[in-house]
Amino acid sequence: MKASLRELAEAAGLLLEWENSDGEHCQLSEQAQRNLLEALGYSTSSKSAMKEGLQRLKRLHAPRSPAEWPPLLTADCDTPIPLPSPLPPGTAFTLQLEQGGSKQGYLDDGGAVPSITEIGYHQLQVADTELTLAVAPHQCYSLSDASGEITPRLWGLAAQLYALRRPGDGGIGDTLALEQCVLHAAEQGADALAISPTHAMFSADPERYSPYSPSTRLLYNVLYSAAETLLGDASVHDAQARNGLHAELRRLEADDYLDWPEAARAKLSWLRYLYDDFMAREDDEAQTLHREMQAFRRAGGALLEDHCRFEALQRELGPGDWREWPEELRDPASPKLAHFAETRADEIGFHAFLQWITADGLSRAQRVARESGMAIGLIADLAVGADAGGSQTWSRPTDMLEGVSIGAPPDLFNAHGQNWGLAAFSPDGLKRSGFRSFIDMLRSAFAHAGGVRIDHILGLLRLWLIPRGAPPTEGGYLRYPLDDMLRLVALESWRHRGIVIGEDLGTVAPGFRERLTARGILGMQVLWFEQDEAHHYLTASDWNPNAMATSSTHDLPTVAGWWAGRDIEWRSRLGLLKETQSAESERLARRKERAKLAATLGLLGVKPTTETLEAADIPASQVLDACARHLAATPAPLLLLPVEDALGLEEQANLPNTVDEHPNWRRRWASDAYDLLTSDEVRQRLAALTRARKDSSSGKPSRSALSGKSTHE
Repeated sequence: MKASLRELAEAAGLLLEWENSDGEHCQLSEQAQRNLLEALGYSTSSKSAMKEGLQRLKRLHAPRSPAEWPPLLTADCDTPIPLPSPLPPGTAFTLQLEQGGSKQGYLDDGGAVPSITEIGYHQLQVADTELTLAVAPHQCYSLSDASGEITPRLWGLAAQLYALRRPGDGGIGDTLALEQCVLHAAEQGADALAISPTHAMFSADPERYSPYSPSTRLLYNVLYSAAETLLGDASVHDAQARNGLHAELRRLEADDYLDWPEAARAKLSWLRYLYDDFMAREDDEAQTLHREMQAFRRAGGALLEDHCRFEALQRELGPGDWREWPEELRDPASPKLAHFAETRADEIGFHAFLQWITADGLSRAQRVARESGMAIGLIADLAVGADAGGSQTWSRPTDMLEGVSIGAPPDLFNAHGQNWGLAAFSPDGLKRSGFRSFIDMLRSAFAHAGGVRIDHILGLLRLWLIPRGAPPTEGGYLRYPLDDMLRLVALESWRHRGIVIGEDLGTVAPGFRERLTARGILGMQVLWFEQDEAHHYLTASDWNPNAMATSSTHDLPTVAGWWAGRDIEWRSRLGLLKETQSAESERLARRKERAKLAATLGLLGVKPTTETLEAADIPASQVLDACARHLAATPAPLLLLPVEDALGLEEQANLPNTVDEHPNWRRRWASDAYDLLTSDEVRQRLAALTRARKDSSSGKPSRSALSGKSTHE
C-alpha cells in the first residue's frame, strides 16, 4: 500500500520532498498524501482504487494513441515538436497556420513535427487527428521591445485603482479617474502605471471586495466603470437624479474610506436606470452604440454569457455559494439554466452592458497612456486564484480544483503558514481543456494593458494546496505544467505586445528565477528584502538587472510608514506580533534598521554606531527622496514607485492576516486624480527620479550611486 500510495502521489503531481524557506529538508506525510489525493479526485481506499487512479493519470500524460491526445500542445518556435504518443517517421501532416495558409510535411526521423518558425495557434492534422499547436517565442515581449532602448531604464507608478478620486465618482475610483492619473504620470516622465486587479467581483454580494479574491479572473470589476465616457455626463446625471441618489453619492465621495457595500449598491442602482434609458433610446447615436455592445457580447461568447448568467442567478437566489444552489442550477449547460436565461434576458443583458462599459473604459485609459508617450502604459495585476464560490468555478468547474485552497507553507514571516481561501486551476483539467481558462485569463489581463504582473508566479511551477478544513501546515505542493504555461505566457505576451512581471517573493524553488529570466519575465525586488548575508541593504549597483525594482508592495509598509514605525503600531495593536516580540523590542530593532538604510542611502555618511542610531531625526521626506534616487540608480530595467511613496503616505493598502481589523483595500487618497501628483514636493521627487533613471541608462553615476555606498563595503 505504501509503495502504491507514493507512486500515485508522484504521478498526480504531489511534491513529496522539498526545502523550506530556511533550507530545511521537508517531506509530505502519508496522511497528507492521502488527504490531498482524495481532494484531487484519486481514491486511496485500496490498492485497486489507487491502481485505477494511476491508469487514469497514465492515459492523460502518456496517451496510447492519437485518439487520446490532448486538444492542445505547446512548443517553442524553431524546435522540433514531439507528439504525445509515437507515430512512424515519415507520417504525413498538414498544418493550418493561424495567420493564414498551410504547410504540408512529414514527421522527422524521431517522429516529431519539424520545427515551425511562425508563432501562433496553428491546427495540426496528422493520423486522422486534429489538435492545436501553440507555438511560442523563446521570450516574452520585453522592455527593450516596448521602449526601443537596448538598456532600458524606465520607471512608473503603482496605484490602487479604487483609491483614486474624481468629482462624480460615487466613492469608488474608476476608469475616468485612471485616465486622469495616467495623463499626469506621463507628464512627470512615467512610462507605466501598474494598477490593482480589475477582476470581476460579486455584484449581488458587495461585502466581498478583496481585489485578490475575485469571482472570476476572466472578466472585469464593473464597479470601476465610468459610463460618462460612452454615454455622456448628461445621461449619467439623469439616471442618478431619477434614482434620487445625488446626496448619497456626494456623501460617499467625501469619505476617506471606501464603503464598498454602500458605494456598490448605490452605483449599481443608478446604472440600472442608465441601462434602461440606453436600451429605450432609438436615435442614431444610440443605435450605433447598441450595435457596438452586441458585437462586444458576440466576441465575449459563452465566457461572457456564463458570467452574466451567474450574476443574474446570484441576484435572484441571494448572496452565497453556488454549490448550495438547487442542483439543476449548478450546471451552466442544464435545460433549467437555459430556461432561466430566456426569462431573465434583460437582467443578463444588464450585466453584459456593465462589462462592456468597463472594458471600454480600461481600453480608453490604455490608449490615453500610449498617446501621452508612455512606452508601456497600464500594467494589469493577475491574482493567483479565484473565490471558490465565484463564477469561474461555476462556469468551468472541470478546469478548477474542488476541496483544496491555495496558501503558503510556514516561513520566516508566517510561522503557521497561510490559507488564502482561493480556488486553483486543476493541472489535469487544464490539459484536458487545452488550457482554455489559462489562455482566456491571460487574454483578459493583456487586453487593455501594456503589461501584466502575475501575482505569486511561483504557482506556475507549484502551489501549496490545503485540504478543506485543514490548517496550512497540513498542505502540500502540487506541481503544474511550467513549460506549457510559460510558453503560453510568452505567446500571449507577444500577441498583445505586453511585458510580463512575475511576483517571485516567498519560498522559491532552486533554479526557478533562472527559468523566468530565460523566458524574459522580470522578477520583483523590494527595497526591504534587498540585503546581503550580513543584513546590510544592498548598494544600488548590486541589484538584479533582470527584475523590476520597487520600494514596497500593497502587503508591506510604505517608506514613510516604515520610517515612522506605523506598521509596528498596527501589529502591536492587533496582536500580530510573535510571542518573542514586543512593541518596544520591535521599535529598537527598527531604529537600527533605519540607521542601516540611511547609511546605504548616503544620509549618514558613516558606518552606523551607537551615536548614529537616531536616524529617525532625518525627515521622512528626505528619506523618500533618497529611496527614489537609490532605486533609480539600480540596473533594474523598470522601477515602479507606489503612489503612497510618491506622496509620502504612512498607511499601507493591506495588512496581511487581518480582515476587518484593518481598513484593507479601503483607503482613498485625499487629492483628486487630476491633482494627485501636482504638489511641489511630489513633482520634485519624480523629476529627480527621472533624471537619475536617465543617468543610470547612460552609465553616468547618479548622486545615490556616488554617496550611497553600503557601510559593509
